[in-house]
Amino acid sequence: MSDTPPDRLSVNPKSPFFDQDLLLRGIGIKFKGVQRRDVEEYCISEGWIRVQLGKKTDRKGDPLTIKLTGPVEAWFESTGADAGEAKGEGGGDTA
Repeated sequence: MSDTPPDRLSVNPKSPFFDQDLLLRGIGIKFKGVQRRDVEEYCISEGWIRVQLGKKTDRKGDPLTIKLTGPVEAWFESTGADAGEAKGEGGGDTA
C-alpha cells in the first residue's frame, strides 16, 4: 500500500469516495493547522473538508454537513501492516 493518503476520501458508505480499507488504517486530518477528528469527507487538492452540523439529519437520516475551505493535510495514522492486524489477519495470540 502507498504511504500517501488519497486526494479525496469519505466516511459515508454511500459516497463514491468511500474506501473501508484506507479508513481502517486511520487517517489523520489537519485543517488550517489544527488536527480535526470530526471530518466526514476531505479533498486536499480543492482545499476543503466536510464536518457534521451538530446532531441534525436530512430527510434520509444522513447527517447534515457543512463544507469548510482552507488548507488540508492528511496522513495515515498507522502502517498497512498494523491495519491487517486490526482486521484479524495478523498472527496475534488467541485466547
